[in-house]
Amino acid sequence: MKTSRIWLLIKGELYRLHKYNVLFISILIAIIWGVVLYFVDSVLFNALLPFLILIDATMMSVMYIGSVMFFEKKESTLSSVLVTPVTNQEIILSKIIANTIHNLISTSLIIIAFIFIKQVKINYPLMLIAIILITAVFTGLGLLLSYYQKDFTSMLTNLMILGFALLLPSALYGFNVLKGNAWEYILLLNPVEAASKVIAGGFKGISLDWHYYFSLFYLLIGGLLTYKYLILPKFKDYAISISGV
Repeated sequence: MKTSRIWLLIKGELYRLHKYNVLFISILIAIIWGVVLYFVDSVLFNALLPFLILIDATMMSVMYIGSVMFFEKKESTLSSVLVTPVTNQEIILSKIIANTIHNLISTSLIIIAFIFIKQVKINYPLMLIAIILITAVFTGLGLLLSYYQKDFTSMLTNLMILGFALLLPSALYGFNVLKGNAWEYILLLNPVEAASKVIAGGFKGISLDWHYYFSLFYLLIGGLLTYKYLILPKFKDYAISISGV
């Protein structure tokens, strides 16, 4: 694996994010949310900002990479890349890194705006770690999901189903529909719930307890295992299917 090839692939991925207007749309969404949050009161703001960062780093990451994969498939871009002297690992890593850079930009816009407007207190190193880790993990999940989608509509439908399935248990627990101490531990196996704990650690004044450290390592180890045993091996079959070999 050559670094020079990966950086070249990353540049190509970032270009396609711009070409397909994914970057523009994500920045526009960030600005809209910024305007909305400016007019909410402090109590609602303190609840909404972490939630928006969570959605941007999780579900939006899946949607953005899924969109790029769809357009690449439609234009046979990936098929062209596959005939060049690059490895599957380099292609996948470039997509994950590029989408992480892109998502870091859009999320940072929201955070930076409210550092000045609402005087949000951020632990910058921990928030940076949170956004990078979570975006990378969910970009990988988005890649895996895109392997099995026939068209853009089915991808969006399955994304909504996935988002609902992952967000609902945490919401039910938050509203005391799911009761019992056992749920506190069970829900940490939900990657979205784990992501919310890691993001919460990026705000000053939040104590870093075992929930934070468990969630951090759970996402890290889980992401690496998913990449090694699912994302990378199944990419070969996906590449063959779109190239028509």
